[in-house]
Amino acid sequence: METTTDQIDSGSAAWQTTSIEIERARRNIYTTSGFLDDAAADQTAGVVSSTFVQDGRILSPRANECRPRESPFSRATLRQGDLAVVLVRRVGDSALVTAEHAGCTATRSIGIIRAEPHIVRWLRIWLQTPTAKAHIDQDVTAHVEPTISLGTLRRMLFPLPPPDVITAYHRAFGLIEEMTALYQETARKAVELADALHDDWASAIPPWETRPLAKVAKPKTGKGSERSLSPLPTEPSTDATDVIAPKDLYDLPVPHVQRFRLSSPANGVEACPPGTLMLSARSDGAHIAVPCRPAIPLRGVVAVRPIEDGDGWWLLHELRSRSGDITRLAQGQNGREISAGALKRLGVTWPDRFTRADFHTMADPLHAVARLLVAKITTLHTLRDALLRDISAKAGFLREPTAEPEMQSVPAPRPTAGPAPRGMTGNDRPDP
Repeated sequence: METTTDQIDSGSAAWQTTSIEIERARRNIYTTSGFLDDAAADQTAGVVSSTFVQDGRILSPRANECRPRESPFSRATLRQGDLAVVLVRRVGDSALVTAEHAGCTATRSIGIIRAEPHIVRWLRIWLQTPTAKAHIDQDVTAHVEPTISLGTLRRMLFPLPPPDVITAYHRAFGLIEEMTALYQETARKAVELADALHDDWASAIPPWETRPLAKVAKPKTGKGSERSLSPLPTEPSTDATDVIAPKDLYDLPVPHVQRFRLSSPANGVEACPPGTLMLSARSDGAHIAVPCRPAIPLRGVVAVRPIEDGDGWWLLHELRSRSGDITRLAQGQNGREISAGALKRLGVTWPDRFTRADFHTMADPLHAVARLLVAKITTLHTLRDALLRDISAKAGFLREPTAEPEMQSVPAPRPTAGPAPRGMTGNDRPDP
C-alpha cells in the first residue's frame, strides 16, 4: 500500500493514523484538565486526583464518599463516558468515567477527553500499548516529577480502527479487567478472613505470652539499591532472581506476589527462599509480601523468616496486626527506614506450638486460595499484554498524515476485525 493513503499497513489490517488534534477538526472532541491541587482530593468530597486512577478504573476515595452533587459544575467536572488521563507521575494511565464518579471534580493531575464512545474507549486501550508508552516517555518532562502536557497528548499520533474493531477490543479488555477485579477481591477476602481468625485467636483469655521478634524469627535487612543491580544478559535466560524494592510492597491487594518488577542475575547472591516475609514501612503502616519465588531484598526492605517453618502464617498475621507498632519503630522521612535491628525489639503475641499448628491448619487453605487467584491474575495480565503487543504490531510505524481523508483519492481498505466476542456475527456488529 502507498503511504500517501495515510493508512498504516500492518499485513492483516490497515488503520488510519490520526491524533486528537486532527480529529477535533472533524468530530466533536473536548479536552481539558483539572485545576485543583491533588491535596484537595484528600480533604474534599467529590474530588478525584491521579491517585485514584489505577488499573483502568477510578477508585473511590478512601477517606470520604464522592458526593458529586455538592460540587459546582466547572470545566473540570467529570461526565459519564469521559476518559480521565493521568498527566503527572504515572503519566498515560487512564480510566473511563462511570456513573459512580460522574459529577466529581478532577484535579490538575488529570486530563479529560470527551468524545464519541468508540474514540475514548480506543484511546484508553491505545495508551496502554508499548508504542504509546514509548511515545509518552519521549515527551515526558521531569521538572520535579514526570509530567506530560495536555497539548502533547492532543498531538500524539495513534491508529484508529473502525468502530466494530474497537467494540471487539473494548469487550475483550473489559472482560479481562472484570475477571481480574473479581479474583483480586476474592483473594483479598480470603486473607482478611485469615486476619480475623488470627485476631480472634490472639485475644485469648488468659492472654498468650508476648515475645520479642528476635526470639521467634530471623530478620535480615536488605542491601543495595535499584541502581546497584547488575544488568540482565541480553539473551533470554531463566537464571534470574526477583529483587524487591520498598515501593514494590506498597498498596498490594494481597500479600502473595507471583513475580516482582525487578530481577537480577543469579550470580552467587544469596536469595531468600519462597515464603519469606518481605516487609517495608511507610507513614501509613507496614507493607508485607510473601514472594512465591526466591527473592533478594534491597535497602529499606527487611526479610523475616520464622525459626520454625510451620509458624509462617501466624507470624504473617501477627505482623499485619502490628502495622502501627512497626511504623513507630521506623525512622527517617515518612517513617520509611526500617531495619532488622529495630524489628527484633518488636513484641509479638506467641501462643503455644499446638495452637500455632492449629492456626496453620486453618489458615493454609485460605492462603492457598489467594495464591491460586494471584496466579490466575498473572495469567490474565499476560493475556492483556499479548493483546497490547498485537495492537502495537498492527499499528506498525505511525506516520504523520499528509492530507485530510476527504481529499484522498484512495479509499481506506477495511481492516480485519480485532478479537470478536464468541457468537458475534457480522450482523451483530455496530455500523462503523
